This record gives sequence, C-alpha cells and structure tokens, in this order.
Amino acid sequence: MDKEVQEQITKLRIEIDRIDRQMVKLLNRRAILADQIGDIKRSLGMPVYVPSREEQVIANVQRHNPGPLSGEAIGRIYERIIDESRRLEREEMERKKRQEEK
Repeated sequence: MDKEVQEQITKLRIEIDRIDRQMVKLLNRRAILADQIGDIKRSLGMPVYVPSREEQVIANVQRHNPGPLSGEAIGRIYERIIDESRRLEREEMERKKRQEEK
C-alpha cells in the first residue's frame, strides 16, 4: 500500500474515532434521560416498560434515517440501545432499593 493511500485511511480512521467519541457522549446522555423518565414513572406508579413507546422510537429513527444504513439495520441498533437502557434502569432500581433497605 502506498503512502498516500495509508494517509487517507489514517485520516478517515481519525474521523471515525472522533465520531465514536461523540456517539458515546450522546448514548450516555440518552441513558441518563431514559433513567430520569424511569424514576418519574416509578414514583407515579406507571409502568416503566411500554412496548408501544419502543415502537415509536424505532419508527422515528427509521423515518429520519437518510442511509446508507437500512431502516432494518437502524431498527436493530436501536433495539440494542433500548435493551441497554432497560438494563441500566433495572440496575439503578435495584441499587436504589438496596440503599432504601439500609
């Protein structure tokens, strides 16, 4: 591989790394907001898990997807993000319950 091609690949990888760092910040911000919503719902006795809301979230991101990822790919990615948000909520709920028991 010649030097010019290697430099181009390096520049593209640097840009990918920068985007990945932004995505991590945004995913964590999203998780914080989802956890706050979960706290509010729990305090009001509302169900935390609402399948129709998950469907809305996935439909929304698919609708705003310009590609090149397919709508199905975006849906799978968001299913995973939502799964992790739910896992975080469960862990946070268990942590708060343990604190209350002390």
